[in-house]
Amino acid sequence: QVQLVESGGGLVQTGGSLRLSCTASGRTFSPFSMGWFRQAPGAEREFVAAIGWNGVNTIYSDSVKGRFTISRDNVKNTMYLQMNSLKPEDTAVYYCVADARSLGTLVRGNTLDAWGQGTLVTVST
Repeated sequence: QVQLVESGGGLVQTGGSLRLSCTASGRTFSPFSMGWFRQAPGAEREFVAAIGWNGVNTIYSDSVKGRFTISRDNVKNTMYLQMNSLKPEDTAVYYCVADARSLGTLVRGNTLDAWGQGTLVTVST
């Protein structure tokens, strides 16, 4: 089983940048895809970005494509989400996820192997 801990959230002005990190522990010797979901107040949870075990295959939601970059360092068991050109609508709790199945399964967000506790990102106007 994999455990996930996010960090890097905070308050930033519109147009600013933040970098989220997610560190995995536990059963990290098995390959797994990782990704980010977010949930704004009063809204449904939504997929943000995902990355395969090899770090080459990535998927982004249309709302963040071109502004966010997902990456991972398997030596450090850490995944990153570089968020640039932030907008107020990016305000949400961001959750790190991991799953041993395909990227497509992770994107759907159902019954994934592991979720982090979430980190709050607030973008002010």
